[in-house]
Amino acid sequence: MPTTATTARRPATTARRAAATALGQRERQVLSAVGCGLRDDEIAAALAIPEDVVAELLARILVTLRLRDRAAAIVHAFDCGLVVPGRGTRTQPVSAAPRAAGRATGPAVRISLLGPLRAWHDGRPLNLGHPRQQAVLATLALCAGRSLSRQELLDDVWGTEPPVANVVPVYVYRLRKTLRIGDSPGSVIEHARHGYRLVPGAVDVDVARMEELLVGVGTAERAGEPAEAVRLCAQALDLFRGEPLAGLPGPLAELERLRLTRRRIAVVQRKVECQLRLGRDAEAISELFALSAAHPLDEPVAALLMRALYRDGRQADALTVFDRARRGLADELGVSPGRTLRRTHEMILRGDETGLGLTPSAGRTAFA
Repeated sequence: MPTTATTARRPATTARRAAATALGQRERQVLSAVGCGLRDDEIAAALAIPEDVVAELLARILVTLRLRDRAAAIVHAFDCGLVVPGRGTRTQPVSAAPRAAGRATGPAVRISLLGPLRAWHDGRPLNLGHPRQQAVLATLALCAGRSLSRQELLDDVWGTEPPVANVVPVYVYRLRKTLRIGDSPGSVIEHARHGYRLVPGAVDVDVARMEELLVGVGTAERAGEPAEAVRLCAQALDLFRGEPLAGLPGPLAELERLRLTRRRIAVVQRKVECQLRLGRDAEAISELFALSAAHPLDEPVAALLMRALYRDGRQADALTVFDRARRGLADELGVSPGRTLRRTHEMILRGDETGLGLTPSAGRTAFA
């Protein structure tokens, strides 16, 4: 059953469509071009008219349709059906030769989420627009291969504060235009039956690449090849360029920032464990000090650093790490160290090398 809000929107949408029919053919062409995100100079070139005429026509459109500004005109172009989500305009303003059907092949678009959102096409950086539009692309990239409905995108990017107008199709259209494959009409974003998705195989997303590398890490660990595991962990960590999804708004971006940050910490821990097995203590300790400085309240990281320092014959330094972690937890969170950190501290005081994971026969030369 339609909600009150849905019922209230229907007369407004009908009125907008009726108002659009009052426009002349040239005005409709200009409105459709504006809806596609074209600038005045681009519209002028496409329609072979002076740029000041485009500005005059747009001003007339705003008055006729009682629209506030150009952004409102873009939304209106979608609402009245002049621009079709996922397919562009119904009245093409650009006079171009017909293109062959089908999606052209070309270099895959690369999207990086492990830091501020970035995208490249054939090595060329792309302008992804303002943060909300970027968040729409990030959501599609995080759910690569799965279709997302308009409502899902609204929930993931805007949460409980949806936009005044439904700008999702506008943002998707702009992104499709930016992510167009070469000179073809195809894009890496397709309008699927139940929403939008990234075309499978057309995009290289760094998060997916990281997960593939970690599958290899697991295989190397099970095969008893710590050096290969260290190499693959290093490649995975090199994909991070700062805080994941830095600056992007929305509930999904916030959750993914936390998840991917924890993922990075886990990769460093796996790398360090393998470095210690290889006897590369100095490298492991250096990485753990950097990780502990970035995450001073992370108890597993502190415990691993304590183990590494004790293994290196630096018992006093290991106990200093415990004292610093204990004070930080008390000052910042008002809690005492957890079981893992306390147990590591007690074993170091007792010199319990077996409990710390050191082989009794080799002393501090290898982990069991």
